[in-house]
Amino acid sequence: MDNRKQPWLNSKATDIIFILSPAFLSLLLVLLFPSQFQNASGIPVAYWVILIVFIDVAHVYSTLYRTYFNPNTFNKQSSLLIIIPITCYIIGVMLYHFDALWFWRILAYLAVYHFVRQQYGFMRLYSREEKLPSVIKTIDKIAIYTATLYPLIYWHFTPARNFNWFVEGDFFSFENNVIIKYSTATYLIIIAIYCLKEIYLIIKLKWINIPKNLLVAGTFLSWYFGIVYFNGDMAFTTLNVISHGIPYMALIWFFEKKKIDYNLSKSRLLNLCFGEYGIVYFLVILILFAYLEEGLWDGLIWKEHQSIFKPFTGLPRVYSNEFLALLIPLLALPQATHYVLDGFIWKQKSKF
Repeated sequence: MDNRKQPWLNSKATDIIFILSPAFLSLLLVLLFPSQFQNASGIPVAYWVILIVFIDVAHVYSTLYRTYFNPNTFNKQSSLLIIIPITCYIIGVMLYHFDALWFWRILAYLAVYHFVRQQYGFMRLYSREEKLPSVIKTIDKIAIYTATLYPLIYWHFTPARNFNWFVEGDFFSFENNVIIKYSTATYLIIIAIYCLKEIYLIIKLKWINIPKNLLVAGTFLSWYFGIVYFNGDMAFTTLNVISHGIPYMALIWFFEKKKIDYNLSKSRLLNLCFGEYGIVYFLVILILFAYLEEGLWDGLIWKEHQSIFKPFTGLPRVYSNEFLALLIPLLALPQATHYVLDGFIWKQKSKF
């Protein structure tokens, strides 16, 4: 067997625990308790806090460590880092003023694009040392996109889904069994081609790229079971949030920690968050930002989890459409900025 090293991003243990296993562990959790996860009536409050506040919203703010919290990066990319949130806010206000549903719809599709591209990005990172023919790389690319796009096609053309991305009706919905039939056949064929390709490479090279294949397998499983197989909000949210949020935060931690290790930052905050016991500060700051954001959402808009966000219960609920058109795009700005910025910070020639 080939003795070449596996292309881990940080180390075998940390990659498996924080980047590759979340998709499998979240699926295992859903499979162990199918009756609870098939329930489409909602998510228990404590579980909602873990998934949404501690993981989903918190991971959005982890981008800060790679951008606004880093003085060197901010000085180099200040124009971009200032223009993006301003532009996102202006467009958000215009969309919400035009039609609230269209605001949520555009944000939902932007989020989906971000989620899909993350899986492709991880696959590229784990393929970075491979010297393979272009046809092999093309099969990998088609496979990882198929793992995410087929469930989305199924979602769009099978309207009876008991979950939404953000709000009811944010995705377009059309019932079409013909598209489902042919897309399912294509999905299965691409899986077969990918598996045959890997068998061929194992025989020819006597080596297998373990992290890349775990990433591809985890993507296929989590997206299929979260959207197609199970039809409940709790199952979808579990598989969607855990398999996306935890790996993203881990990737930020791995990359920024290496920068600090190689060259001590001039930022006291970064030295604190990536130094000894830095992971604690890193996570606490993310959770505080997430709690603040969700508290404002709950206090001003939803009024659904007042027992969790007691410091915000005194805030008045906003009903004015004119004020909502200014407020909701502002509250959603961290997410929108995160989705757009992510398209810049992981590019191969990025200065981030």
